[in-house]
Amino acid sequence: MAKSSATKDAQALFHSLRSAYAATPTNLKIIDLYVIFAISTALIQVVYMAIVGSFPFNSFLSGVLSCIGTAVLAVCLRIQVNKENKEFKKRNVKRVKLEAAGLMFVFPFKLLVLTEYVNESHHLIVGSPLQDLPPERAFADFVLCNLVLHLVIMNFLG
Repeated sequence: MAKSSATKDAQALFHSLRSAYAATPTNLKIIDLYVIFAISTALIQVVYMAIVGSFPFNSFLSGVLSCIGTAVLAVCLRIQVNKENKEFKKRNVKRVKLEAAGLMFVFPFKLLVLTEYVNESHHLIVGSPLQDLPPERAFADFVLCNLVLHLVIMNFLG
């Protein structure tokens, strides 16, 4: 009796996952396939090392770390490209309490931009809304980080 209940729960879980993934955009599915490919390549290298041996151990480490690093960077690309991700679309706002209404407040760093001043509560609103990260910028970051990763891997090989 409990086995059929567990089977029904598993089927319901797989059905909900399948229907949710069907609504996923094609570009995210392609990134998912790339991540699966990178992870499976790393697993094949580990199995090969277990069967044959690990004579040039730095070569083994380079191959596996290259695959895992590429997969991690691809997951970061997927997070940045996903339109439903709200993490890159929040407004970055900090409030600083002012003692007097006419006080000039200077920031030691240039990343925060003064956007508006609220008179009634004597708060200075610091920060600017984060712009949507364009997919081209995310892909450029992915390519640049992959280039750096593979230069480090090639240097590790000797």
